[in-house]
This record gives sequence, structure tokens and C-alpha cells, in this order.
Amino acid sequence: MATQKTETKGGLWDTAKIVLQALVLALVVRTFLFQPFNIPSGSMMDTLLIGDYIFVSKYSYGFSRYSFPFGIVPFEGRVLASEPQRGDVVVFKLPTDNSTDYIKRVIGLPGDRIQMRDGVLYINDVAVPKVADGFFEDRDQFGIERQIPRFRETLPNGVSYDVLDLDPNGSWDNTQVYVVPPGHYFMMGDNRDNSSDSRVLDHVGYVPFENLVGKARMIFFSIDGDQGAWQVWKWPTDVRWGRIFKLL
Repeated sequence: MATQKTETKGGLWDTAKIVLQALVLALVVRTFLFQPFNIPSGSMMDTLLIGDYIFVSKYSYGFSRYSFPFGIVPFEGRVLASEPQRGDVVVFKLPTDNSTDYIKRVIGLPGDRIQMRDGVLYINDVAVPKVADGFFEDRDQFGIERQIPRFRETLPNGVSYDVLDLDPNGSWDNTQVYVVPPGHYFMMGDNRDNSSDSRVLDHVGYVPFENLVGKARMIFFSIDGDQGAWQVWKWPTDVRWGRIFKLL
């Protein structure tokens, strides 16, 4: 009997060790390598859609306190730092509350002058090429299908991506000149008329280097934004199979 109890205790302890090791491994991977995020808004359409699930590389720009869950490691700045490149799609902590995760594209680097004029992006007073690229099909809040004009932008370093511009005279199509401070970055969403980004100084504004969480690398799962990923029975019809494992 004693032997049976000892074996039972040993089995429970072995199971507990395996669970603990798995948790530690998951924490290490999440903190230093890759962290999953899901996309809750359309501010980065059509690069990222509501219902996309992405992996973000935590090591791309080095590590700050925001690399750790709940910012529990209290230190300033970054270690093993590597600066983002113009055009990177980045997850960062919202500067105005340092707890909310945002995802946008890096448009302005420290010292840059950024402005929107008649829907055209200017970097250091030079217009970024914007070429018509068909339409993006979407549904509005009432379920009505609509076609949103899509354009191809190419940044000075050669990075190209699509932007959407539903309203040719939108609220943020003409802006002031933004001068990016040292150690900060200017972020913009690809869905230009539906993105609260660095153009809104009292909400997002200039993003400190310290606030960068990581670089978006890949879509590992995608499902229609009206459905939950846990609704497995809906996968055959609602999963966007063509977006899975798409690199960013």
C-alpha cells in the first residue's frame, strides 16, 4: 500500500514539474521571442484585418520594461536595442496610458518632418509616391458592401504597402507639419481615414522608442471578424485560409 501511495505522489509531482516547465518555457518564449496578438480594429486594413492573429517578434528592437508581462521589470530605456526601419509594422504601448497595445506602421523616424497634404503623405517635404491599386471590398456597420479605393505607397527606403482612402477629403488628409522628436517615432495606420495614430497628438502622438513591444512578423490564424476563434465548428466557412502563415 505504501508503495502505491509513493508512486501516486511521484506521479503527481512529475506531472506538476512538467506543467511548471511548460509554463516557464511559455513565459520565456512570450517575453524574449514571440508574442501572439489579435487584431480588434480595422485601422491597418488591408494589411491586417479584424480577426487576424499575428506573431510579434519581441527581440527585433531589443527589450524594454514593456517586453515583460505587466511591465514588472522596472528599468528605463532598452537593452540590446536595434532601431526600427521605416515601414515596419509595430506593436507598441500607447504613450498616453502605457498599458494599451496599438499596432501601426512606422512612417517617421527621429528628426523627420511628416505631413499629409490632400491625402498625400510627405516625408521631409517630399511626397511619397501614391499609385491607384484597385479597390478593397468591405462591409460597413450595417452589412452593406462597399468598395474602398486602394493605393500603393512606396517609402524612401523602398518599402511598399497598400493604404485605403475612403474619403478623399478626410479629417486627417490635411495636417500640420509634425517634427518627430529624438528617440521617438511617427506611426500611421494603413486605413488612413479610420486610424487614430500619431496624427492625433493628444491621443497617440509621437511614440517613444521605449514603448515599442515588437515587430509584426506573420499572420498565424485568421477568421471573419464577427466570429470567435474558439468556434471551431465555423472554421470551414469563416476561416480565411489564404491569410494563414502570411508574412508581414
